[in-house]
This record gives sequence, structure tokens and C-alpha cells, in this order.
Amino acid sequence: MKIAVIDNLRSVYNVGSIFRTANAVGIEKIILCGTTPTPLDKYGDKRSDFAKVALGAEDVVVWEYKEDIRSTIEELKDENYYIIAIEQDERSVDYKSVEPGERNSIAFIIGPEVDGMTKENLALCDVIAEIPMLGTKESLNVTIAFGIAVYRILGI
Repeated sequence: MKIAVIDNLRSVYNVGSIFRTANAVGIEKIILCGTTPTPLDKYGDKRSDFAKVALGAEDVVVWEYKEDIRSTIEELKDENYYIIAIEQDERSVDYKSVEPGERNSIAFIIGPEVDGMTKENLALCDVIAEIPMLGTKESLNVTIAFGIAVYRILGI
């Protein structure tokens, strides 16, 4: 199973966009953690702002909410998931070199845009994939980075 785990991503539009991309690449489940918005509001009703961006992907991609990213990663490791963080870090490797091989259980971890994932959580991951930045900006929007990385890593 291929899943995505989104931690503390504040923009409902970015999360909705990740749902669309996840559906496009065959990700079967998304785990939303921390402050990440869900497709439902606090009353359990569909969020129109989320649905506007996700365009129905929120109805076909299974999702669940878990409070803590660290325990979520630990659970996935216990279930033999290959954990791929998409992040900039001194230990990161070029995303083009990440080869999941024949692994069937892959989890892509996406953290907050401004501060990124914590060093402690990155240490739990099997690999940290980074997209090289050749221009003057240090990073891409998280939705763009997610799309580029998962398409390449999954060989689509």
C-alpha cells in the first residue's frame, strides 16, 4: 500500500491539492496529523474550500486523522513501510536517486512548509528525498514538491 502522511500543514488549499495528486499517483490512503486540516469541518460537514481544490479526491482517497506524527511514523515502521520524507536536510539525497524497489508498502511524509520536519522525526525515516534548487529560492511549494517527488520515485 502506498500512503502519504501530512504533518502540520496549515493551508487547506495545499492539503486539498495533495489529495488530488495522491489520487493521480495511486496513493491509497492519507494520514493527516497535527494541525493539518481535514476534508470535514469541526461539525463533521464537508469543507467547501477543501472540496474546491480536491475536486472529489477527498471522496475516493481514504483518509484518517492522527494527532501525533512521531507515533504514526513508528507504527508505519512496525508495519514494514519504507518511509520516505520529502524534505531538505543535511542527510537528504537527490530525489532522483530514491529507489523503493519492489517494496509494496511505501509512506511519503510531508511536513510543514516553513520549519520543515523535526530532526527527531526525520531520524525515523528510511530516506530523506530532496529536490535540488538551482535558482535563488530555497524551496518549492509543498504541493509541487510532493507531485514532483512521488511521480519520479514511483516511476510514473
